[in-house]
Amino acid sequence: MDNMKVAYETMLGLAAEMVLDEALRNYRTEKIYNAIDDALAQGDAESFRRLTDELKTIQR
Repeated sequence: MDNMKVAYETMLGLAAEMVLDEALRNYRTEKIYNAIDDALAQGDAESFRRLTDELKTIQR
């Protein structure tokens, strides 16, 4: 029975980590999209390229 409890707690921990990772990825993606919009509005090509590269990395 103890093995079942350990396995269950491990699975809960992994599930919680996956939820947190997804939330952080979504938050960062939203921030990058906003920064890309600002870079486009300001005509900042270098920031646009850097941010789109970062976005591509996150979305893999």
